[in-house]
Amino acid sequence: MARALLIVLDSVGIGGAPDAERYGDAGSDTVGHIAEACAAGRADRAGLRSGPLRLPHLAGLGLGLACEGASGRMPPGLAPPAEILGAWGHAVETAAGKDTPSGHWEIAGLAMREPWGYFPDTRPAFPAALIRDLIRLGDLPGILGDSHASGIAIIDALGAEHLRTGKPICYTSADSVFQIAAHEEAFGLERLYALCRTARQLCDAYRVGRVIARPFTGTGEAGFRRTSNRRDFSVAPPGDTLLDRLATAGRDVVSVGKIGDIFAHRATGREVKPGGNGACLDAAIDALGRLRDGGFVFANLVDFDSEHGHRRDVPGYAAELEAFDARIPDIRAALRPGDLCLVTADHGNDPTWHGTEHTREQVPVLAFGPDIVPRALGRRATFADIGAAVARHLGLPPVAGTPFL
Repeated sequence: MARALLIVLDSVGIGGAPDAERYGDAGSDTVGHIAEACAAGRADRAGLRSGPLRLPHLAGLGLGLACEGASGRMPPGLAPPAEILGAWGHAVETAAGKDTPSGHWEIAGLAMREPWGYFPDTRPAFPAALIRDLIRLGDLPGILGDSHASGIAIIDALGAEHLRTGKPICYTSADSVFQIAAHEEAFGLERLYALCRTARQLCDAYRVGRVIARPFTGTGEAGFRRTSNRRDFSVAPPGDTLLDRLATAGRDVVSVGKIGDIFAHRATGREVKPGGNGACLDAAIDALGRLRDGGFVFANLVDFDSEHGHRRDVPGYAAELEAFDARIPDIRAALRPGDLCLVTADHGNDPTWHGTEHTREQVPVLAFGPDIVPRALGRRATFADIGAAVARHLGLPPVAGTPFL
């Protein structure tokens, strides 16, 4: 039987969704705006990168054509070569929101029609009863933050006070999320995880999609740094997904990066969670090399989003895209006859956009492998078409969506 590798480039959107205006994101375009900034010399950083965006392998798979289909314009430097080596298209999200769980669940065949619960951009941001119960159950002296914030900024602002008082830093964003930051050593990593499990139970009543542990190290004098020990505590998908289909059929599944967290560790098979995009991609390729026939590797590369999108770091985002592009030959070399690789995204996070939040965008759909015929896939009406294509390729019934292969 065939095998499949699905890689989600977290936040690599390619142009505003049809309903982007409802989210304040009309005109957003993660890849397009990065390419334009690079072409204009606004994405140079000494020792990192300079000049136009260079994505020759992704352009050869049809990324530029997918961008053109989504946004109506070809990003600078992404014009396709004479020979395209994959099938390309773009997909529209039907789920409400622009967050990680909604995007991944819809990719896997489960679109969330009901909106998540969100915390208002006020001070305080959290209901008094929620914080009162968290303090009591977590045996805390209190909390810091209680507001919308960028994770890096709020840790820089409150890290020293956290060390002095022992109070964890609690904050949220435009996503359906409750985040807790604490010092890995002074507060304790396992204690932070236990506190997040408590918060997860408390947040269920508010329909909050994720509670995220944000451990960091450092001092007020030397500065603070978030570590790779982030952990997401998500609600379980409220229905079957592609992963459930695979589990029922007894297929091998390997989840790389934060996939296990996103699906609440249900039907996620063997979980591998190294730090960084490069290490996650290494793990995915290694898992593919060991995968039995009919198996599936599901990988999330989060650094695009967490390290560059939210920080509005255009040069860093461009460099991350170029680093992934350089690994396409490694992925192709790992594919054997009958294998499929799909590259997509879960939402946008335009680093040229206002604020620090995700952007409601369409996503690329790039399919390649030794037996995949290059062709245009057009506009896919739902992310679920991606999971449906994987299911058909692996000989399984899809949960939802229309397969395109």
